[in-house]
Amino acid sequence: MTQPAQDVMVLYTGGTIGMQSSANGLAPASGFEARMSDHLASQPQLSVPTWRFREMAPLIDSANMTPAYWQRLRIAVIEAVDAGCDAVLILHGTDTLAYSAAAMSFQLLGLPAPVLFTGSMLPAGVPDSDAWENVSGALVALGEGLAPGVQLYFHGELMAPTRCAKIRSFGRHPFAALQRNGGVAKADSVPAALNYRHDKGLANVGVLPLVPGIAAAQLEGLINSGIQALVLECFGSGTGPSDNPEFLASLKRAQELGIVVVAITQCHEGGVELDVYEAGSRLRGVGVLSGGGMTREAAFGKLNALIGAGLATQEIRRLVELDLCGELN
Repeated sequence: MTQPAQDVMVLYTGGTIGMQSSANGLAPASGFEARMSDHLASQPQLSVPTWRFREMAPLIDSANMTPAYWQRLRIAVIEAVDAGCDAVLILHGTDTLAYSAAAMSFQLLGLPAPVLFTGSMLPAGVPDSDAWENVSGALVALGEGLAPGVQLYFHGELMAPTRCAKIRSFGRHPFAALQRNGGVAKADSVPAALNYRHDKGLANVGVLPLVPGIAAAQLEGLINSGIQALVLECFGSGTGPSDNPEFLASLKRAQELGIVVVAITQCHEGGVELDVYEAGSRLRGVGVLSGGGMTREAAFGKLNALIGAGLATQEIRRLVELDLCGELN
């Protein structure tokens, strides 16, 4: 159900949108609230909801985004809603925006208000910048009404963050919805520990892309690093080096250690179907779970939320293969 927003909290995390020149190049800068206010005042034809502004600390280049910062964002969103805001707009750098938006989809399960992420490829105020069109467009979209949950807005498009990725480093269309497999059953219910109001701990999640000839020693290095879960980026529909007994033994050891290993595809389209090829079914045989059509961003964010909620390993393994917020649909 959509409801026009009337009181929007703008959370400014830094990123290109508010950067200004420094001795070492463009860097995040304070003072964006005044610049945003001046711009919107110069556009009286725009119909945008009332908004408040909060500058997050520290302001960062999104290349420095971390799961710990996501926790601060989650709390800031909750504080905004508790203070009477009926929507939240998060200004974020584009490099990790898809990761953060996907992660917050899982961190904010059950939130009764819409959360919209946007940013820009060029800083506000420079020639041909996309900053103000994205800020004003996002505010207009919220004012027209969006359903509760997290979405991404860029250059006039609304996207589901658990289904999209940054696909180019230039231009006005850096993000795209990936054509991934869907149709996975939605979870009948969401554990109370996953509700947005429940505090989440930090998780240690690794990512390993497979390449031809990958050695078990590389996988062992990750396993021995203390990870609690691993996103395994497989070939095609979920295949890996199934004729490498050492590699399979390492995956089996990961399962025995309670490490949740989730296979996703390296392909832009499609998804994982572990039982199609022998090279995939052998992965399933050593405990690897199917990530279906999940993107890397969604799988990483989902595992951070499931582990951070303190769920039992078997419950985490069950929920990985069920849809929670559109990541598998």
